[in-house]
This record gives sequence, structure tokens and C-alpha cells, in this order.
Amino acid sequence: MAAVPASAEVKSTCGTYICVATAYEGRDYVQDITVTTREGLPGTLRAFVGDYRGSKAGVSRWRFIVNREIRAYPKLAVCGGLDRSGRFIENHCVLIP
Repeated sequence: MAAVPASAEVKSTCGTYICVATAYEGRDYVQDITVTTREGLPGTLRAFVGDYRGSKAGVSRWRFIVNREIRAYPKLAVCGGLDRSGRFIENHCVLIP
């Protein structure tokens, strides 16, 4: 994950096929979402949180710049996903308290 401001917190977790990391401030402001395949093979990586949706095809790691306030209670789910050859492989989420 790229450098983030000192005030940002970073939280990450891994599923079976992907890892998802997010830099955030407080409980509502998401700076970015990094999605990485665990085995290093490319696919279509997706990131989603609130009304933000982003995707990048043919990569094994991608940093999605969100930089927006998104309100969700009691916790905010910051998610990544992986598709390959038009097939859904996995969605995985980081929960921000």
C-alpha cells in the first residue's frame, strides 16, 4: 500500500483468493482501497464501498483512490472483488468500526 497521511489508519484482511486493505480517517472517510490477488495471477479486480464502484481488468494488484466520506452504521464495509474469465471468484470486505 502506498504511503498515507499520518492521521490515516490502515486496516487489511485476506480471503481465500484476495487481500483487501483500506486507508481511512475516522469511521466515515475512505482514502483508498487496495485489492491484491494472493497467488499473483491477474484478473478483474473490483473495489466498492457505499456508492463508489471501481474496477481494473488484467491486474493482480490495484490501488483504487476513493477520497470521500461514506456513512454507514454500525460499521462501514470496504470491499474488494475478483472476477476471472467473466466468472465471479470472490468478494471480501474490511469492516471499519
